[in-house]
Amino acid sequence: MASSLLTRSLLGGHRLFNSAISPIQNQKPRFFTSLFNKTLFHLKANPAYTAHKTSYWNPRVMSSSAAGARSDFSTKSVTVNDPVVSVDWLHTNLKDPDLKVLDASWYMPDEQRNPIQEYQVAHIPGALFFDIDGISDRTSKLPHMLPSEEAFGAAVSALGIDNKDDLVVYDGKGIFSAARVWWMFRVFGHERIWVLEGGLPRWRAAGYDVESSASGDAILKASAASEAIEKVYQGQVAGPITFETKFQPHLVWTLEQVKQNIEEKTHQHVDARSKARFDGAAAEPRKGIRSGHVPGSKCVPFPQVLDGSQALLPADELKKRFEQAGVSLESPVVTSCGTGITACVLALGLHRLGKPDAAVYDGSWTEWGAHSDTPVDTTQ
Repeated sequence: MASSLLTRSLLGGHRLFNSAISPIQNQKPRFFTSLFNKTLFHLKANPAYTAHKTSYWNPRVMSSSAAGARSDFSTKSVTVNDPVVSVDWLHTNLKDPDLKVLDASWYMPDEQRNPIQEYQVAHIPGALFFDIDGISDRTSKLPHMLPSEEAFGAAVSALGIDNKDDLVVYDGKGIFSAARVWWMFRVFGHERIWVLEGGLPRWRAAGYDVESSASGDAILKASAASEAIEKVYQGQVAGPITFETKFQPHLVWTLEQVKQNIEEKTHQHVDARSKARFDGAAAEPRKGIRSGHVPGSKCVPFPQVLDGSQALLPADELKKRFEQAGVSLESPVVTSCGTGITACVLALGLHRLGKPDAAVYDGSWTEWGAHSDTPVDTTQ
């Protein structure tokens, strides 16, 4: 895509403003065209400039202290045992060259929110945009399915991500779609990735700066990632590869594996959808999809593993939520949901409880419920 088009779509450089003292919604808007969907949206102009001070970090130290605490972040060793980091830790370490931040916001169609537009209005300084719908399997009719190893490696390389990078991923709701991208990177062998506890809402509530508008570099990289995916699926060379994948098949399940599990029961199947959808009492949001659940599965609606601020519950509370649903933490688990997004929130919670090997059924209910030959149970 021509860089001149990108240049014309931007209104100068990026700007920093403080979330607490200069709310973007009070600014006079300008209009410009989104590169990704060609629609007009508001960009808030003239935000107040503030000093954005961060300190460099040792990439092998980390703290996962709760938001609001101003502790010494260089006292605890980095660990992949807990899959989240606090906004305070990220603020302290934001400038490290080996740390990259990803905005992985995605919303349900009925929410009528556009993640790329919101990213351009306000995002954590320096964050790249990870397009969940774009970095997906272009051969599947199902939404945002996991791409091939080659396609994922090409797209992530186009974003400028290397295997040596530590990654922090967040979204605009708290913990929602960010968990999907956390899982995707782990499926392809990258363990050094964490979800930002409470996401962008908690970052802004803490009064930390956000960036208004997007730098030309960020837009170019997001566009290049989409183009790289297209090239791979068209059999073309996508460009230099800086991210080497190492597929972890035990973390992703197919429809056939779920069918087999109904008979063999090697894994507990946990569904993240609402109880009404699980029971078959509520219609599915997508047309042509039957209501109900996979026989033998259990229901833990994903909001039950989050607190009121959409942050992951502490381990003791998480354990209670799963045990109350009849899920044993001593046995293997596979999770599912509607389209493979919130199943990853359950996988995130299970990781905190010491189960990093929880699998996700990628096609989830949108695939299962659309097949006429898959068994479906309902709760009367």
